[in-house]
Amino acid sequence: MSSVLAKDSAAEGSSRSVGDHQQPHPPPLSRYESQKRRDWNTFGQYLKNQRPPVSLSQCNCNHVLEFLRYLDQFGKTKVHLHGCVFFGQPDPPAPCTCPLRQAWGSLDALIGRLRAAYEEHGGSPETNPFGNGAIRVYLREVRECQAKARGIPYKKKKKKKVQIKAKDDAAAAAAAAKSSRQAT
Repeated sequence: MSSVLAKDSAAEGSSRSVGDHQQPHPPPLSRYESQKRRDWNTFGQYLKNQRPPVSLSQCNCNHVLEFLRYLDQFGKTKVHLHGCVFFGQPDPPAPCTCPLRQAWGSLDALIGRLRAAYEEHGGSPETNPFGNGAIRVYLREVRECQAKARGIPYKKKKKKKVQIKAKDDAAAAAAAAKSSRQAT
């Protein structure tokens, strides 16, 4: 059977003209990979547009924080200010003049993609400006601020009891194995 397939593919190859050899096309990028590439290019363009331009090797967490603040002007999430009558209301009954910002979830996902792209482009995980603690603090503050402004309490998800029970079972099994070794 495999010899038949080999003959068929050989026949197809010989029927092509010399100029028909095409390079194999790489598979199309996933939605995540496409977005990561766009985000990386956008950040690179942002650095080039700085005065003076900043090279990637000079980039630090302050540049990343400035980039995140810059992106707020393109946001679509209404974040009510403390003086707004709708501050703390999840569904305000009327429009207001409060600014639009980038949503916390969008910023969090963006940082994840840029962090991965930095390392894919040869950056070291130890020097990755997207993984800096200041970025995590900034994202936490944005999340809390937006939750308060919209009247939506943000609570950290609790671990499922199944996971906790599995850990307890594993710890008990390890303790039992250790005590049986000590007994012998």
